Amino acid sequence: MKIVLENIGKRFNKEWIFRNLNYEFSAANKYSILGTNGSGKSTLLQIISGSVTPSEGSFIASDEKGAIRDELLFRQLAYAAPYLELSEEMTWKEAVRFHGKFKPFISGFSEEKIISLSGLETNADKQILNFSSGMKQRAKLSLAILSDTPLLLLDEPATNLDTNGVKWYQDLVGAFAKEKLVIVCSNYNKEEYVFCNKEFILKPF
Repeated sequence: MKIVLENIGKRFNKEWIFRNLNYEFSAANKYSILGTNGSGKSTLLQIISGSVTPSEGSFIASDEKGAIRDELLFRQLAYAAPYLELSEEMTWKEAVRFHGKFKPFISGFSEEKIISLSGLETNADKQILNFSSGMKQRAKLSLAILSDTPLLLLDEPATNLDTNGVKWYQDLVGAFAKEKLVIVCSNYNKEEYVFCNKEFILKPF
């Protein structure tokens, strides 16, 4: 999979967040998008996901079959971010089952295996609204990383994780995202992108 940004810019009202961004993300590489607060990292990741339209420039995603239509891009990616919420009325087991209905997991992975890999097996029947912030982050990352998609987008993935949680996250990416195009947004928290082999620094406009 390949993603090409050509002269991408985004503004809200009359204020530009960034302009003239040109970059290529290519298959099987691991990228970190780095920047301070307000530099537009999350906005850029949302543009890459297809959920936000750029104010100028073009964004092209393609695979071995050619360009991917905008309305079909969601099938090719999995996304985890602090601002994306889970359905808190569901139990963890129900959330895994629900997710699997519209975003298949890695081939051969059962619901039980997903729950086990999340480290939340003792809480499988607990409603997510009763999860701690760290448990919710484990749940979000598990669903994203273990989805069978070629593109994995992670925004500040170490949010609310303790030391053991960060190690768990790094191991999960290392084991199950080897062949994926991975893009991680981070506020220079090295633990979040230690496995990345390429960096893209986004400076405030």
